[in-house]
Amino acid sequence: MSANAGAGEPEADREVIITRTYDAPARLLFEAWSKPEHVKKWFGPVGYPVTMCEMDFRKGGQWRAAMTGPGGKQQTPFGGEYLEIVPDRRIVFSNGFELPGAEKMIWTVTFDEKDGKTQLTIRTLFASIAQKATHVGAGMKEGIASGLDQLGDLVARLKAAA
Repeated sequence: MSANAGAGEPEADREVIITRTYDAPARLLFEAWSKPEHVKKWFGPVGYPVTMCEMDFRKGGQWRAAMTGPGGKQQTPFGGEYLEIVPDRRIVFSNGFELPGAEKMIWTVTFDEKDGKTQLTIRTLFASIAQKATHVGAGMKEGIASGLDQLGDLVARLKAAA
């Protein structure tokens, strides 16, 4: 697609918002998003483990990852750039497959803590409505939900160890 794909399309039509609340402080959730050894334990759907994760976790830093699917088949790597990092509050990064001409989406992850519980919100802004339709049609929402279940398990272990 062209660099102008999605130009003029309303943001609301190009986004997916997923919210989940965890019984844990924001700092533990932020830690789970900011360290590759943690990301490998929860990111992505069950049955598609992250087998490669490289993170230069700073504004302007790059990240990349790959999952391995059923039967040991490595999936297309994906990654992007960290655009904004506010410790324990917010991470904004680009994300896209490492394929020629692949569009990037922008993920904004917020951590809102209240009374020891944290509401995690993931806002994915796609480059175009077509890109959103492709990803949602391929099971993106279900994959994120599965990953967030695993994130809950990891955060519970981190909380118990704290």
